[in-house]
Amino acid sequence: MEQVCLQMENIELSYLERVVLTIPRLAVHQFDRIGIVGRNGAGKSTLLKLMNGQIQPEKGKIHRFSDFAYFDQLAVPEETEIDPKLIGRLAIPHTERDNLSGGELTRLKLAQIFSTYYEGMLIDEPTTHLDESGIQFLIEELTYYYGALVIVSHDRFVLDKLVTKIWEIEDGRVIEYTGNYSDYEEQKEQKRKQQEEQHEKYTKEKARLLKAAEEKMSKAAKITEANGHISKKETKAKANRMFMTKSKDSSQKAVQRAAKALEQRAAQLESVNAPIFVQSLNFHQPESLALHNKFPIMADQLNITLGDKVLLEKASFQFPLGKTIALTGKNGSGKTTLLRYIFQKGEGVTISPKAVIGCYQQMDYQFPKIETVIAYMKDRSDYPESKIRSVLHSMGFTGSDLRKNIQDLSGGEAIRLALCSLFLGRYNVLILDEPTNFLDIFCVKALERFVKGYEGTILLVSHDRKFIENVADCIYRMEERKLKLVWERI
Repeated sequence: MEQVCLQMENIELSYLERVVLTIPRLAVHQFDRIGIVGRNGAGKSTLLKLMNGQIQPEKGKIHRFSDFAYFDQLAVPEETEIDPKLIGRLAIPHTERDNLSGGELTRLKLAQIFSTYYEGMLIDEPTTHLDESGIQFLIEELTYYYGALVIVSHDRFVLDKLVTKIWEIEDGRVIEYTGNYSDYEEQKEQKRKQQEEQHEKYTKEKARLLKAAEEKMSKAAKITEANGHISKKETKAKANRMFMTKSKDSSQKAVQRAAKALEQRAAQLESVNAPIFVQSLNFHQPESLALHNKFPIMADQLNITLGDKVLLEKASFQFPLGKTIALTGKNGSGKTTLLRYIFQKGEGVTISPKAVIGCYQQMDYQFPKIETVIAYMKDRSDYPESKIRSVLHSMGFTGSDLRKNIQDLSGGEAIRLALCSLFLGRYNVLILDEPTNFLDIFCVKALERFVKGYEGTILLVSHDRKFIENVADCIYRMEERKLKLVWERI
């Protein structure tokens, strides 16, 4: 039997009088490979910090029997010795740390954590700033890692490759599922189907009982009516006729008692709520925004340089109307620069005169004006309020969230609002640069529904392989100063 590396018992953790986590018992064993999922704010990072000893619970105990390394997505890299081979493999520049990009800092922290062996690893969102090669390095290192792994990630491809258990955090509780992320989704879908069947069974049985009760009450009413029509002459009849009337009264009460019993049985049925269905979303383009160019964005023999570096040389492309085009490539290949160049309608790029372009850029969430979330959206959209609320709900804005001042939103909330404003806005072309960064899996899946339901043209950059697989109609790759079409949906 595998030894226990870490064990939590009777844990309770609160924040501002709200219970964040309640854990009766949870354990990490020697060779466990656990992926933690949940909505933003559910407590994923908090759980890792509890396990690492950075946060102490109000109640309960945490027993650590092994030495764990901890990867924090927001922490500044420490001054530690690093295996030179890892520096080379991760292509980390020899420069001051203040000069490193977000992706390079993440690579540096990964090099640090893999330079020393630990019996366990607690890793929080390691892929946020990584490109394809960086993600592949992470997968390879952790695939052959000999120890306990607990990882928080919104990258479903990474979770599928690395984990054999999923811990889902919901309403402060941790639910364990066996298998990788795809297995977890299948189990969730099976639970949803079972709930749907149980709800249907509950609804039918309740309707049957209430209908039977109604029929009994109707029968009792007819007996009462029949008794009420007895004439004065009949009331002076023989005693046996009096006995028959009393018999009718008794029969009426018996029927009423049976009806009430049926109603009680219906009320006592164990209630089963209907499962929550994820509605498809459609963003119809008004006639005023309709484009008729077969290729609204084109370039012929385009050259783009950044300082002394040539990013594109004699590149030609035609991005088709109404399609989702994904640009892929290593960090530094020029993807973001190309998006910005197109948005600014740079020389050599031909864009349809009627194109109205909305652009989401990394870390683009500054709001200069004080207003509520719902007011902000209504001012920037022609869709009815019901549709606006539905889209906001898909991105996690519910209840009192709609009345929040946009200047008080967290970074993650601001990102989600910026994405909603693009899909609900007055645009027919969207440019999205790394839109899945800092979104939880549930919001990434909502964004997928946005993209699939959008009638306009979308040009995006993302290192989330699963996201691209699910939404892209065309995939281009930037490498060796060229832009190559590598896949197209037929």
